[in-house]
Amino acid sequence: VASAWRRAGLVHTWAAVLMGICAGSVPWFTMMVLHKRSSLLQKVDDTLAVFHTHAVAGLLGGVLTGLLATPELTTLHTHVPGTRGAFYGGGIQQVGKQLAAALFVVAWNVVVTTGIILAVGLVIPLRMPDEQLRIGDDAAHGEEAYALWGDGERFDVSRRAAARATEVGDQSVDQRLAAMGARGITVQL
Repeated sequence: VASAWRRAGLVHTWAAVLMGICAGSVPWFTMMVLHKRSSLLQKVDDTLAVFHTHAVAGLLGGVLTGLLATPELTTLHTHVPGTRGAFYGGGIQQVGKQLAAALFVVAWNVVVTTGIILAVGLVIPLRMPDEQLRIGDDAAHGEEAYALWGDGERFDVSRRAAARATEVGDQSVDQRLAAMGARGITVQL
């Protein structure tokens, strides 16, 4: 979605399909293969893979649009006359414009997100304490955030049953979570 949907009106149908295939495979490859091999990416706390699904896919879509945008469709959707992709006579200029726009978006996001994080950090802590982080989602919330069994993890029925148990010893799940510092409503399904 981040790669193709906004740009699909600027390219032919076959190019939109190609963009969709690239948008599904390239971010997956960066998330599942490159991320595991990169020591820099492994230091980033990106539990939802936002970098791969939005930054990689968005940059990929911008570059592919710079290559594949047709003059007929860009005339309908843009206010800049003569805009076309590199494969349609636009030269490398359009790809350069797409990369410059991506760099602007990256810089804007760094500045604005940093401001938001600093403001929120003044009100509430941004991370759980280390002892709660070591416990993990299964113990803190009663479920796993991602069950990626293809990564060598196995579904452990006993852990799941223990996490879902309503009573353990003399304490309920809510009492155990409260003792760990968890607040809010816990729904046991």
